[in-house]
Amino acid sequence: MINLPPPGFPGASGPSLVQLDARARDIFRRVVETYLETGEPVGSRTVSKGGVQLSPASIRNTMQDLTQLGLLAAPHTSAGRVPTHAGLRLFVDGLLELGDVTQEERLQIEGRLAGRGRGGLEEALDEATSLLSGLAGGASVVVTPSRDAGVKHVEFVALGADQTLVVIVFDDGAIENRLMGRTPGLTPSALQEASNFLNAMLRGRTLIEAKMEMASQFELARRQLDETAARLVEDGFAAWSGGEGRERSLIVRGRANLLDDRAAVEDLERVRMLFDDLEQKEQLIGLLDDVREAQGVRIFIGAETRLFSLSGSAVIAAPYMTERRRVLGAIGVIGPTRLNYARVIPLVDYTARLLGRLLDA
Repeated sequence: MINLPPPGFPGASGPSLVQLDARARDIFRRVVETYLETGEPVGSRTVSKGGVQLSPASIRNTMQDLTQLGLLAAPHTSAGRVPTHAGLRLFVDGLLELGDVTQEERLQIEGRLAGRGRGGLEEALDEATSLLSGLAGGASVVVTPSRDAGVKHVEFVALGADQTLVVIVFDDGAIENRLMGRTPGLTPSALQEASNFLNAMLRGRTLIEAKMEMASQFELARRQLDETAARLVEDGFAAWSGGEGRERSLIVRGRANLLDDRAAVEDLERVRMLFDDLEQKEQLIGLLDDVREAQGVRIFIGAETRLFSLSGSAVIAAPYMTERRRVLGAIGVIGPTRLNYARVIPLVDYTARLLGRLLDA
């Protein structure tokens, strides 16, 4: 489902459409659309040739007003204007007219994903990112699903004088081990007490569900357990949460597409920073995990994400989920802020929905 955020999200403190009269909206929309198409600064004469029944001088005055509002900016090397990140956010939230995925693209996505889906999860996700990066013209990223099996058994085991082993057994038979530092004053009875508490609290829940509920359970542990056992519960759960993020895979495809854009080639430093951003696995997973909470497509522009603030990039991402609305992960496209939003948004949305149905089969 394409479910764009309400106007002003997340930059609610920026300019709003109500501040623009009909003339300013029309000129602003034409400037942004022309910039997204060409990547070049847009001048008043270009706007006047596009059908606006005003003199270049009148258009120029309106563009100056839009610049003072922080929606447009003037590059040093040109008399034209380009949209700022705030301007792009306002355009996407309130003026963007979405396109649609063509029948040819639908058949291509369905055919390639169905073929790779028979090869398992990793192949399906790899194919989805490769396909999306090719169609959208940017880099594509996907984070693999979190473990969704419930916890069957938890046990703490003392290892020597300075280490404790946490053993987690899941309903699907998988076993995970975590090494952690030995809690001072730890006794065999505290180990057993902490194990019993967590088994009662977590049995049948997934780690994601447990993570959401454990903040309230920590207070319960402090009341019901002695100090050492309660500290062991908190330390043990922190060890599991960290391990989960490290074991999840992040697939990135299509970096070379970022060099196809002429403007990007002229700004190699920005592209270099974007390449560095794409290597930040933990931060990228964190960003896509934020998308998991959305009901549809999420869009981040420039400084709206700390990760991509320096490279000035845009992220368009959507969660992929089962028919029962259980979120598995997120997939998206990353590129310059002049991405073709009208085309990329429906492509990301359709690929995410198809991927979710495929993995749910």
